[in-house]
Amino acid sequence: MNLANKVEICGVNTAKLPVLTNEEKNALFEKIKQGDREARETFIGGNLRLVLSVIQRFNNRGENLDDLFQIGCIGLIKAIDNFDTSHNVKFSTYAVPMIIGEIRRYLRDNNQIRVSRSLRDIAYKTLKTKEAYISEHAKEPTIDELAKILDLPKEDIVFALESIQDPVSLHEPAYHDGTDTIFVMDQVRDTKNTDEQWLENIALSEAMKRLTEREKHIINLRFFSGKTQMEVADEIGISQAQVSRLEKGALERMKKYI
Repeated sequence: MNLANKVEICGVNTAKLPVLTNEEKNALFEKIKQGDREARETFIGGNLRLVLSVIQRFNNRGENLDDLFQIGCIGLIKAIDNFDTSHNVKFSTYAVPMIIGEIRRYLRDNNQIRVSRSLRDIAYKTLKTKEAYISEHAKEPTIDELAKILDLPKEDIVFALESIQDPVSLHEPAYHDGTDTIFVMDQVRDTKNTDEQWLENIALSEAMKRLTEREKHIINLRFFSGKTQMEVADEIGISQAQVSRLEKGALERMKKYI
């Protein structure tokens, strides 16, 4: 089911989730540090929208949304238990990577690639043929040579060999010099879909929710549709001065939230 159309997840009515202000979060954290369990529950409830924002990223994988929500909540709770207010970092900035990491671990551990028996048979025949070839010729065969010996398309051989490779975790150590450990994820870069960029998008989306419908419309027209203030004024039927004033006020409120 599409997340946008699913109102209740794990018995939680997502349409009625509360939103905490920064002041409320700070006050609750002071109580949480003193062991106040009720404040902890209130803080968790006030940040469930953050979990919803994160699981939208994984919504196209065919996973059960209730499961992803529960795993995301575990990440949220871990973030609450480990958050240090003295570092002067917003809780959402700290929590989102924790929630993402928890969901990624769940997906990695519970979604092993299933390889068909026919693919496994081709892969093992290829490996056996490869060993025999190396033993006879003292060198490794090419894919073309293996395909010719086995009388199979080389694409089938490549696909079969790749299918039996164990998936490598992004948290797998790639190098260790006795002090610092470098993980696989440290060597991989995605310039298009970074967690930092995605976190900024979440913050922007949450900030937009604080605006009135008219303010949202103006911001969308100005910064997403690229229209001038005069064009916006003509479209919505107010003066350019009013557009300028509404735009400035909306940006100031968004800036404070982000």
